[in-house]
Amino acid sequence: MSRLVPLLTVICLAHPVLASEPRSKVVVNGMMSPVYFNDGDTFRVLSGQLSGTKARLEGFNTLESFGPVHQWGDWSFRELYVNAKTATLHARRGIWRCSWDKRVDGYGRGLFKCPELAVHMIRSGMAHAMTITAEPSPELYLTAQRDAIKNRRGMWANGVPKYVLTSLHSVDERPNQNWAYNRLVSTHDGHSERWIHGETYGECDKVCVEEVQLDSQVLNEVKQRLDSVEDLSAWRRLTARKQVEVLEIWLMTTTVSAHIPKAERTLMRQALTQLVDTGLLVAAETTPGGCMIYTDYRRRFGGGKASCLKLAR
Repeated sequence: MSRLVPLLTVICLAHPVLASEPRSKVVVNGMMSPVYFNDGDTFRVLSGQLSGTKARLEGFNTLESFGPVHQWGDWSFRELYVNAKTATLHARRGIWRCSWDKRVDGYGRGLFKCPELAVHMIRSGMAHAMTITAEPSPELYLTAQRDAIKNRRGMWANGVPKYVLTSLHSVDERPNQNWAYNRLVSTHDGHSERWIHGETYGECDKVCVEEVQLDSQVLNEVKQRLDSVEDLSAWRRLTARKQVEVLEIWLMTTTVSAHIPKAERTLMRQALTQLVDTGLLVAAETTPGGCMIYTDYRRRFGGGKASCLKLAR
């Protein structure tokens, strides 16, 4: 037995995957596959027919685990970082059933559906429901999230923002483009909003969003004005809640909400700008929302990672 331990040590050192990448099991399209979860909503297939495939799990999102970058409510950045790391451990512990229809995201990762894992993570407050469009998350996921919020589990224990700020992009990341976007995800239904901006962020800059409340009288007057704009037919078809979200998103980010189709966004932008300029569309109250720390993706890992991502000992 005394000779076995050194032998296992040598094997692990000779095979970095064994030494540094904990293996979990995922059943993909009925086939068992060993995977490595690098965080709670992504994994890489380690062997088999899908070996090397990088997966992004659809319908939910865990907080970034590369450092203490999220904050809202009474949480500190470090506390929500613990939540993100715990989510990774939760994902690694189970055997999950997933499916993949060969679709990929903008980063070339396979878009996998793992509903059992998603519900488990969301209900425990280790993840939040999310889509990347104006469409809501599946009701199965939203039911789990409402339960987590009601019982203040996980990330909801010290506050629930209207929107979780999930990603930041600086305008200098793409030299040939004069705009960038940050992603906001609704905690009500999981849909995403893009916060379009022209800001250049410095390393470790703190970026926050101010949430707004609208007075009922202001809301009614603004609605009447927008209802009267003939070519804003999509606006008139929205539910009352989504109309409120359109107005809130404009006041928070000066961006036309994803609820408005592209064909009508220019006209909506003009109409909302006029309503603000004339003093009709104004927030009755503002409150601190979610915050995030910006770092370039090339400075998030390894020995050269940004100083704000390194935890003091």
